[in-house]
Amino acid sequence: MLSERQETILQIVKENSPITGQHIANRLHVTRAALRSDLAILTMLGLIDARPKLGYFFTGNKEKDLLSRAITDITIDSCLSQPVIVGEHTSAYDAIIAMFTEDVGTVFVGTDNILAGVVSRKDLLKTAMGSNDLRALPVRMVMTPVSKVIYAQPEEKAIVAAQRLIEYEIDCLPVVEVKGTDEDDKKELKVLGRISKTNITRLFVECGLGRR
Repeated sequence: MLSERQETILQIVKENSPITGQHIANRLHVTRAALRSDLAILTMLGLIDARPKLGYFFTGNKEKDLLSRAITDITIDSCLSQPVIVGEHTSAYDAIIAMFTEDVGTVFVGTDNILAGVVSRKDLLKTAMGSNDLRALPVRMVMTPVSKVIYAQPEEKAIVAAQRLIEYEIDCLPVVEVKGTDEDDKKELKVLGRISKTNITRLFVECGLGRR
C-alpha cells in the first residue's frame, strides 16, 4: 500500500509529466532529498519512470498493474532470512569472523535472541582504522545500540522494509517481535530474522518472473 505522500507524488507526475524531482519537491514544500525514498519506491514498482534531463513520467495504473499489486501484498515474514547473532561480550574480531563465515554484512548483538544492538561492516571498518585491538574490544563498544536501531516486524509489508532500507541508507533490518509497549522501559525486541537489500532484490526478481 502506498503512503499518502506517494499517492500525491503519483498524481502530480500523472498530471504533469515530464516533471523533475525538484519541481515535485517544490509542490510538496519539501527538499528533493526528502523525496528520494518515495521516488525510488514508485520507480521500482513501475508506476513512474525517470529519463535524464527530462524528469519523471507516469507509466502505470496501480489498479491494473499486477506486478505492483503482487509486490505490495507480500509480507516480510515470507521473505526474511535467518539472523546472525553474537553475544555482547563477543570481540569485534570474532564478529568479523562471523560476518565472513555466514556471508553477511550485518550481525545482530544480543542474548537469548533479545536484541541489544546491530553492528555492520562499516562500524567494524571504522573501528579497525582507529588502530584498536579488535581481539580485545567487545562488540558492544562499536555496535549501534537497540534504542537507535531501525527494525521491521514480520506482519509488515516487504515494500515498507524496502522503503526503510532506502530512507535510512542501511543494508539490513532486524525483523523482530516487540515485547512490551513504548511506554514500558522494559520493552524488548526478540529477533526473528533479518531482511536485507538482497532479500528485496530476490523478491522483485521472483515477482518479475512470476514465481510469486
